[in-house]
Amino acid sequence: MKNVGEAPQEELATGERSTRNRVARSILDHGPSTVAELAGRLGLTQAAVRRHLDALVADDVVEAREQRVYGTRTRGRPAKVFALTDCGRDAFDQSYDKLAADALRWIAEQEGGEQAIAAFARARIAGQAGAYRRAVESAAPDKRTEALAKALSADGYAATARSAPRPQQGEQLCQHHCPVAHVAEQFPQLCEAETEFFAELLGTHVQRLATIAHGDGVCTTFIPKTSHASNTSHTSTNTDNASASTAGRNPA
Repeated sequence: MKNVGEAPQEELATGERSTRNRVARSILDHGPSTVAELAGRLGLTQAAVRRHLDALVADDVVEAREQRVYGTRTRGRPAKVFALTDCGRDAFDQSYDKLAADALRWIAEQEGGEQAIAAFARARIAGQAGAYRRAVESAAPDKRTEALAKALSADGYAATARSAPRPQQGEQLCQHHCPVAHVAEQFPQLCEAETEFFAELLGTHVQRLATIAHGDGVCTTFIPKTSHASNTSHTSTNTDNASASTAGRNPA
């Protein structure tokens, strides 16, 4: 017997799918999230969020993992967070990953191919640099990382800027989505070129702490507090040695 006010089954199913898409999209935009964080962002009860997460886990869209802690670890067991799987990212990213990877692999196999891949990666970043440079240079010195995050978000990277956990003195640039993650997994030169560019643009040594391409839930770049007072031209000469050393991989 149908209850009073109950929506038709088809309408309920549509509503469920819409809410699950919102949950997945929130994880895409903000990175691995706890149940409480998702409930707060989406205006849902934690019980409702858990129900939708159970369905998303069953569909291999999200997976549960222990929360990664940067800096000093507090007492107690790390909170459980939910992150998108490769399958979940594919649902949002309609790119020609296989074609791009095949093309770069063919180039890499030719004579001088590794250098050609690195040159391509730098040229790709240079082609995108204009908007990022304008955004950063027009921002106040203490707002440049935030300005870069907004510019990256406009290109689909769902980026945010936040203070780094203590005792680190600086900021973390977090990219919660990477449109080329599957290709970068095979060709770390893409991550290295991006890290080099961030260092040159922000005028300081930067350190890549984590990347989506290597299995992390978010690409995280540490930017020291001294970045806004550094000399850009001095930094660019040290970029290869200072920033590319950790680009595209997790620290040991």
